[in-house]
Amino acid sequence: MPGSKVRAVVAASSADVEQKSRVLFLCTHNSARSQMAEGLLRYLAGDRFEAYSAGTEATSVRSLAIRAMEEIGIDISFQESKTLDRYLTEPFDYVITVCDEANEACPFFPGASTRLHWSVRDPSQAEGSQQERLEVFRRVRDELRNLIDQELTTQR
Repeated sequence: MPGSKVRAVVAASSADVEQKSRVLFLCTHNSARSQMAEGLLRYLAGDRFEAYSAGTEATSVRSLAIRAMEEIGIDISFQESKTLDRYLTEPFDYVITVCDEANEACPFFPGASTRLHWSVRDPSQAEGSQQERLEVFRRVRDELRNLIDQELTTQR
């Protein structure tokens, strides 16, 4: 009898192991929208998804994006801006463009099983005071969270 318990535990733990879906968020500069989306997905469903982000150009993660995410308990300050070149040969379950420019620049991604486009406003183009610009980053963050909930996390 003791041996059967061991087999049952091994079988159960093997069944519990599920491969995570790989998601790549693409934007032009990989400085705000794609960075926030990466952090949000990792936070909301990191047990089911591996989240990555990149841009057609690399710059730096915007401080207002970091601040807007910190407000909801998500730290993206360690993330760095990267170009999509590093991911061209990798397989992804989803490649999601979050800006129209990246969608036009990257109409085909060779390693993607599913390609989605979310046309999200560029918060870095916001004008006004620091507080007014931060409010735009918050709205974009919340829009991305809703899109992730609707199109990714509730689908699996």
